[in-house]
Formats: sequence, C-alpha cells, structure tokens
Amino acid sequence: MSDLQIRNTISTDVARLGAIDHTIQTEYVWQLDLRREPGQVDAIFREVRLPRPVRVEHPRPAAELADIWHLSQMFSAMHGNEAIGYIRFTDQVVPHAVWITDVVVAREMRMNGIARKLIAAVQTWGAQKGLRRAIIESQSKNYPAIRMFHKLGFEFCGYNDIYYATRDVALFFTRTI
Repeated sequence: MSDLQIRNTISTDVARLGAIDHTIQTEYVWQLDLRREPGQVDAIFREVRLPRPVRVEHPRPAAELADIWHLSQMFSAMHGNEAIGYIRFTDQVVPHAVWITDVVVAREMRMNGIARKLIAAVQTWGAQKGLRRAIIESQSKNYPAIRMFHKLGFEFCGYNDIYYATRDVALFFTRTI
C-alpha cells in the first residue's frame, strides 16, 4: 500500500479507530494443557484446528479506546486522511523493552502488511530510545497474529492465563530490536 503513513495517534483519530471491527476469525487456536503435580507444573501449548471457524472478540473493548488511548504511546496507520489501524505500546513495563499491547487493522484493510508496518515502526521507535527488546502480547485464540509474529522473528516467551478481563489466555512473544 503505497500511500500508507504511520504517525503518532491524535485525538481526532480515536473515534474512527474505536469504530474499527476489532474481531478476528480463526480456524486454529493455541490450546493450553496445564498439569500440576507436587513440586512440578507442566504447561504445554498445542496448535489445535477447530471444527469450524470462530469469531474472536478483541480482549479490550473498542468502546474503551477513547478512555485509554492516552495512557500509552500509540501510532495510527493512515490511508489518506482515514485512520485504518493502530498499535499501542509502552516502555514502562519491562526494563530495556518496548511492550506492544494492541495491533488492530480495519477488516477490509487486513492482509496488506499494515500490521507488520505498525510493528516495524514501534521497533524503530524502541531502537531510537536505546531499547533492546520488543515484547508483544496476544490472545491464544488469535492464531493469525501468532503466525505473523513468528514470521516477523518473534519467539514465544511466556503466558498468563488470568491476564485479560475476557479470561482468555495471553501469550507473550519477544525479539531483539
């Protein structure tokens, strides 16, 4: 997409960004098998094909975007004058790292490399600030994002099964920047 611009989010972007369809559709998930025995906990993730495609809600309600957009750094993907996607991130969670919490692209604009460009912009931002790692989070149900993270060189580095208010398992991926 030749006329794509990535820039800092401004207040006038927020209404459009909040109106974007934040859901994804998937046929696969990363399923957590957790086994606890005295003195040992085993956590195994398996890629599982679902019997039919499912629609997955974003773990943070889009309606809350206007309330939280200023709490972290945020870039917007612009197509002309229209905000078509965003990425939220912070350098206040993990020392020497940028933490990416949300990557959202309008449904009709997906599969055009926009999410990759948003992630690259954050990695460049982090490198300019002297940060060494990028960490990105995702629901275990967001298989399209997980595949993209792997293609971008991110590696699985952990999980939290009580991270999101939706009670979805959060997966964490990292890479050097």
